Amino acid sequence: MKPVRTVAVLGTALTLASIGLPAMAQTGAASWYASGSRTANGERFNPNGMTAAHRTLPFGTRVRVHNTSTGRSVVVRINDRGPFAHGRIIDLARGSARALGMGGVAKVALTVVD
Repeated sequence: MKPVRTVAVLGTALTLASIGLPAMAQTGAASWYASGSRTANGERFNPNGMTAAHRTLPFGTRVRVHNTSTGRSVVVRINDRGPFAHGRIIDLARGSARALGMGGVAKVALTVVD
């Protein structure tokens, strides 16, 4: 019986750790958008804002986005859902993309900020 309990506890700990990893740090392609009237959380879309769309992070989560090409980084607030293009991990409002020095699609690293 004792080994079964140990396995169950370890399995739970490993599952919780693996769930947290994608939200805590991700790397991949980012794009930007500048149109829309409302975001998925109901706010009025501000194309010059420091906001972004992410598929799974909760609304209000603050994320540091680091452009690996330019070395620039910016903190954005998640207020929308997306991106809907295959292979992208975040869609930035135009204002945050400009701050990162993005012209189109860029490779970025994401880190959740407390």
